[in-house]
Amino acid sequence: MSSSNNITAFLNFLAFMCSIPIIASGTWLASNPDNECIHWLRWPVVFIGIAIMLVSLTGFIGAYWKKEGLLGVYLVCMALLIVLLLVLLVLAFVVTGPTGDYMVPGRAYRDYRLEGFSYWLRDHIVGPDNWGNIRACLADSAICSKLNNQYVTAEQFFAADISPIQSGCCKPPTICGYQYMNPTLWINPTNAVVDVDCSIWNNDPNQLCYNCDSCKGGLLGNLRKEWKKSNLILIITLVILISVYLIGCCAYKNTLTKSNSKGKK
Repeated sequence: MSSSNNITAFLNFLAFMCSIPIIASGTWLASNPDNECIHWLRWPVVFIGIAIMLVSLTGFIGAYWKKEGLLGVYLVCMALLIVLLLVLLVLAFVVTGPTGDYMVPGRAYRDYRLEGFSYWLRDHIVGPDNWGNIRACLADSAICSKLNNQYVTAEQFFAADISPIQSGCCKPPTICGYQYMNPTLWINPTNAVVDVDCSIWNNDPNQLCYNCDSCKGGLLGNLRKEWKKSNLILIITLVILISVYLIGCCAYKNTLTKSNSKGKK
């Protein structure tokens, strides 16, 4: 076996192993309760991981046993896979780009403004066409109601590291000056005109701040926080796949050359 075939087989085995943490990462993103209301962003990482696993296995078999046909199929699929991974990385960088969170004095959690996130995210994720379904899903979920079982006093709640969705959707913006009664019950705002979300807040468990821009910002903040954990894995995988692809081209060329030499004999 030529050295390029050996290297291609080894690197494809490495890519195959890399697909396992990608699938695990994607499964974690998809199964996280905070992501249950954004369906189309839940599974792409898992699909990419499975595709890498299958394509890498094809490349390993083709390179190790010098199967010209398999190597050809592998190279075409690998090229498509690299393009898909690049698209996914662009999406990941858009998701993890500008942020609308800001620190609140005396609070462990952050508050969220929708304006701080990219226009693409605001338009495609929490725009008018999508928000109605997302809002209904959030209202039906236990994201906010479970806070009442976790925190009793204001001191406990203010010291809690709640998720961006919970900060944006389950309570009014801190700047409004509402008085804490429990995590989802707030009264007597002292600064009710400073932000439009202050007047939107409603103590009805089916309303809360689900119609607030801060809720949309919290949803995007949650996506940013979780996708950021997957970015490093995706970048490393892309570098490995490009290296495997380039060496795979050499292996395919060597296999063709040997096949042609045998044909001439």
